[in-house]
Amino acid sequence: MTTSISTPFEQAQEDVQTLVSKPGNDVMLKLYGLYKQGTQGDAAGERPGGFNFVATAKYDAWKALAGKSEAEAQAEYVALVERLKGQG
Repeated sequence: MTTSISTPFEQAQEDVQTLVSKPGNDVMLKLYGLYKQGTQGDAAGERPGGFNFVATAKYDAWKALAGKSEAEAQAEYVALVERLKGQG
């Protein structure tokens, strides 16, 4: 049996699923933006329009992090998850 050693970012992705209480929408959007920036880099494509408020909020959260390196975004994601774990 092989075990893989996960990076702090991968561990934080697992940890966020087991938080005692669900964070508010603002924190969830921050997590989403940091995750996307940390895995895909700057947001691409057009901003969703119309009445797709959730997709627009997610896109805006990601787009706000434009220029931040993937490593920086991952580090911020890990730090935010650690703070959330401490609150629970």
